[in-house]
Amino acid sequence: MKLKAAIERIPGGLMLVPLLLGASLNTLDQAHIGWIESALQTLGAAPAKNGHYELLRIGAVAAEGVPSFAESLFKTGALTLIALFLFCVGSQMTVKIGARALGKGALLTGTKFIAGTVTGLILGRLSDPFHGFLGLSTLAIVAAMTNGNGGLFAALTGQYGNKSDVGALSVLSLNDGPFFTMIALGLMGERFPIVVFLGVLLPIALGMLLGNLDEDLRAFLRPGERLVVPFFAFALGAGMNLAVFFQWQYLLGGVALGLMTLVISGGAMWLALGLFGFRSRLTAFAEASAAGNATATPAAIAAAAAAAGSPNAAAYREISGIATAQISIAVISTALLCPVAVMLADRWQRARGIVGTAEETRP
Repeated sequence: MKLKAAIERIPGGLMLVPLLLGASLNTLDQAHIGWIESALQTLGAAPAKNGHYELLRIGAVAAEGVPSFAESLFKTGALTLIALFLFCVGSQMTVKIGARALGKGALLTGTKFIAGTVTGLILGRLSDPFHGFLGLSTLAIVAAMTNGNGGLFAALTGQYGNKSDVGALSVLSLNDGPFFTMIALGLMGERFPIVVFLGVLLPIALGMLLGNLDEDLRAFLRPGERLVVPFFAFALGAGMNLAVFFQWQYLLGGVALGLMTLVISGGAMWLALGLFGFRSRLTAFAEASAAGNATATPAAIAAAAAAAGSPNAAAYREISGIATAQISIAVISTALLCPVAVMLADRWQRARGIVGTAEETRP
């Protein structure tokens, strides 16, 4: 049936399609349709805490608080799956990288982080850090703008860039996951105890350690970067209601977030590369995307805030679903716009005698 090929033709499809399926199922559950609940009750499904019956609770034992396999995997397992994803991502972070690629990757990573953090801080101060302009929260802005789509970057630099451009991905992969977002929120005044930071960093660090100690282990864990994504995306979706996607402020907020990521972070990286003497600066817009795995960040931050006893824990939990939806829309927007931006930048450079695929000797 070529289902996988059809899904992959959609920008960010491996993340977006399962997320929408999970959200559709949860939306159906939240509608509390009588004949569905009666059928589930007849099958012996355990009621949820609100007394209603849900499709993914089939097999759960209410009296003993035992979840079903379906509920554990498809509804409540998001954080476990995200932790596994971070472990697999960490295993691919090799330290064997050329000095030029290292410098370029560090420059792009640092600039993207600063651009996202400053934008989130300014908009949070001008409006509301949790329900700001077009419903955007500081969490959604920072999570989307500081995290880039590594697969898209690799594809674009492989076609338009040089070897050091492609090699920069080894450093850029450090922004995968919620760690940089936690640092940014910490700089804005949110207090996460060091043990919470370690809890987020540990899966990445352990994966990185094993991946660098044994190339066979790195190869073994490599499929986990993609394999886990549809599963945690479905579980994240199973905690959302599709009504969020049809509220104009959230839809417009997601599109605005995508444009901010492309224009602000891409522009900042373009200027930074020029400032440091790089003639070809295509990588700026190749990295000016929002990553599909950034959709996992709001849930991770909400869990970290709860574990830290943050006074804003309830607020993070409240906006988690909205932020996830907005970031999902930003992922799609940047996946469509970044290739166009790179193509236009390549034409602009070539008109000035700069060939992006040629390796520069300086800086």
